[in-house]
Amino acid sequence: GWGGGGAMESAAKGGYVLANLAEVVERVLGFLPTKALLRAACVCRLWRECARRTLRTRQRIAWVSALEPGPAENHALVCALARELEKVHVLPQTVLYIADAETFSGHEECHEQKKARKRNSKETALALEKLLPKRCQVLGLVTPGIVVTPMGSSSNQPQEIEEGEAGFALLFPKIDGVKIHTFHFSKDVKNRVFDESKFAEAGLKNNPDLRVVLLFGYNSWKTGATRFLHQIVNPLNEKSIILAGGQVESFTSLTSENNHAQPGDACGVVGLAFSGPQIQSATVLLDQDVADERTAEAAMQRLKAANIPEHNTIGFMFACVGRGYRHYKTKKNMEADAFRKFFPNVPLFGFFGHGEIGCDRIVTGNFVLRECNDIKDDLLHGYTTVMTLIHLGSAK
Repeated sequence: GWGGGGAMESAAKGGYVLANLAEVVERVLGFLPTKALLRAACVCRLWRECARRTLRTRQRIAWVSALEPGPAENHALVCALARELEKVHVLPQTVLYIADAETFSGHEECHEQKKARKRNSKETALALEKLLPKRCQVLGLVTPGIVVTPMGSSSNQPQEIEEGEAGFALLFPKIDGVKIHTFHFSKDVKNRVFDESKFAEAGLKNNPDLRVVLLFGYNSWKTGATRFLHQIVNPLNEKSIILAGGQVESFTSLTSENNHAQPGDACGVVGLAFSGPQIQSATVLLDQDVADERTAEAAMQRLKAANIPEHNTIGFMFACVGRGYRHYKTKKNMEADAFRKFFPNVPLFGFFGHGEIGCDRIVTGNFVLRECNDIKDDLLHGYTTVMTLIHLGSAK
């Protein structure tokens, strides 16, 4: 055998000591993905305390990417999330997922013998939400195209996927000094005037720590939708915060309010508000004149000039469906490539949509790179691309 009883006995003692030394337990638990860590936390009080301390240190954002079609019955993002959540090292507190409209709600015809069951976007959304922690706030959008960085490394080459099945989920853990709120304003048929008290509830008013607001309009083709969007955007159009986003096909999840029952014909705005003194952000607008590599890189150069730290930073790209490879005369992935050249270690996410929200604005602390001369920026555009950086502080 293994050296008789004495050795067995001392091995058991050694095991006992190891399992009861907090530093050792913590070191070992540190290797576990979060789901396994939460299971280990049930072993005993010591393990629970160690697990809790370990979780608190996991403040880096994680993401799950889907770039290829999954099996017919499930969207690729559902499959990827089911598989990858077992491996992630964060406990998601806020999740932003974006998937392509065409296959998310299953309009794609299947050429196989047995016709694929049509997907229903509500079912797909619920399948995604079921995978995530109960208390997590989820905002889910579907858009005509997707911009996504493959999993594994922040320096992977971001992909512009204008057709076909794709999606991503950004998993934000609890980050010290950062608050992320989801919000939703829908156009009230009866009320022509927007009730501003709703802004305060969403942390968009009287909040000196507000730094970045990502906004997404849905059903933007409805009468009054643009006017409604202006009512939301104008009060937020200040020098001290960054606004960026665009018009999406629809939103499919907003769990913090549990209001799936959307009046089908309403239009409105959903989004995420990022607050916290350590957040830094910058955004640039690539307008119609940006139509080749040189001009795209010049825009990235402006973004680079903001000197936003690259560590613990995410990039967002909100582009018009009219841009992409058609705009750049068949050169694919032009804007994502230009971004990667200047920001080699920042993952990039976003979409191709029906209109963009944003401007050139760079805010670091209270330093404004470009004065607005008290003229409010025009924030609503078409045929443009908005590139935004959000730095979430110097997390471990």
